[in-house]
Amino acid sequence: MSVLELAQINLHGSATTQAEAIDEAGRILVSTGAVTANYPKYMHDREALVSTYMGNFLAIPHGTNEGKDTVLASALSFVRYDDPLDWGGNPVRFVVGIAGKDGGHMDVLSSIALIFSEDDQVEALLVATTPEDVLKLLGDVNE
Repeated sequence: MSVLELAQINLHGSATTQAEAIDEAGRILVSTGAVTANYPKYMHDREALVSTYMGNFLAIPHGTNEGKDTVLASALSFVRYDDPLDWGGNPVRFVVGIAGKDGGHMDVLSSIALIFSEDDQVEALLVATTPEDVLKLLGDVNE
């Protein structure tokens, strides 16, 4: 199974706060069957410990080590917001939720970080009009 499928991409997130955005990203992961319903709690626990803001409008919320038993398979959720969210004083337009089984999230984190380190890639993701466009831009995460 790929870590990112079209159904896991939302180009118009409805959250207006950081906490709501973590819940929104978490619900997508739960709906894929990759994590149990308890996983989003561990995403909030991680955020309370250290901000998952990465720069370039990106936050990557993910669970703590204590929550690893709630991860059934590696998966991503991708939510883009029309208006920036306040993420601890930083503007966030992309929330990429990550669940990694057996350390599998490290490769995925690296792929996402590389994509978002390129300004032209970020710009392309900001203007992408379909989940298919996003999947094409993020395709490396499935390899």
